Amino acid sequence: MQDLLNSINWQKTPLIPTIAQDFETKEVLMLAFSNEDSLKLTLKTKQAHYFSRSKARIWHKGEQSGHTQEIVEVLIDCDSDSLLFLVKQHGVACHTGNMSCFFRRLDSQNVQAPQNTQKLDTREIYGIIDSLYHTILERKTKDPENSYVASLFAKGENSICKKIIEEAGELTFALKDGKQKDIIYECADLVFHSLIGLASKDINPDRIRQELKRREGVSGIAEKNSRKS
Repeated sequence: MQDLLNSINWQKTPLIPTIAQDFETKEVLMLAFSNEDSLKLTLKTKQAHYFSRSKARIWHKGEQSGHTQEIVEVLIDCDSDSLLFLVKQHGVACHTGNMSCFFRRLDSQNVQAPQNTQKLDTREIYGIIDSLYHTILERKTKDPENSYVASLFAKGENSICKKIIEEAGELTFALKDGKQKDIIYECADLVFHSLIGLASKDINPDRIRQELKRREGVSGIAEKNSRKS
């Protein structure tokens, strides 16, 4: 293992492009990135670990969904700057529920998904927040005439921020009125538009979970005072 790790110039290339390929079907499943620590975990556990740029942390493939990748073999290219994981895929590789992340066809006009693509419904597996965030990302570049999310992105940052402020205000009024149904409805609107704001800056909601976890067990007063230093 150490010979493989030493063959990579981690100072020059701290993140190594890593292709995951089904060892039986040879289907390319996904492209991710490995850093030195994630590769060590992969080799040690025989489970695929990657470094997620959007989550800014090491990510065990399947940690939420259970759709793990069992390592059969790890290969490195001739320049020692790309990796190939040959894996046994348990479940599907893509968060969309498709077996492979490469399920859309690019032609001279646009991007099209193949007809009758079989995929799993992964909303309950990944959680509604993650599923909703990825849906927002997918709609970023859609036609603003047909997509509310795309229309907000087309209008720009000011419009996105204005909607978040508007929804926060409506939630406060609902809280003051005390009607639970309205509170839940307005809170859902605020969360949705906050996710649009995060997507506009390419911030994965997992980063918010990490920050909340960091604050766990820390008093609110101490946490606020720490920001002043």
